[in-house]
Amino acid sequence: MMKRENMKKHTTAVAAAAIAASLMLAGCAPGSNRMNVKDSCAYLNNDTFKPTGNQQQQSDQIARHYQEVADKVAPEISQHIQKMADIMKKAAGTSLGTRTPEQTNELATLNNKIGEVCK
Repeated sequence: MMKRENMKKHTTAVAAAAIAASLMLAGCAPGSNRMNVKDSCAYLNNDTFKPTGNQQQQSDQIARHYQEVADKVAPEISQHIQKMADIMKKAAGTSLGTRTPEQTNELATLNNKIGEVCK
């Protein structure tokens, strides 16, 4: 049998876990500051980010910007932007910071997928 003191600790831990789980399911978990789809699309339409510097610096800035955006927008959109960030990270890691034709095509495809969500 559990001692009264241990039972109290166990009950508190179970209650805390239950509260955390319900917050996560409701989308209210700490750090879960994602926008809904409508707000995400409006945010993207008003995004004025412009990279500066040479091609490698620009690719790195774009990758970081895409990552920041992916962390804010709705999951339906962030999955595509996260892939775009990954592509740009790879491009930034090359000696010239340029994208391959395949990467450029993939970025266009992902951009079109975002457009479909934001119709």
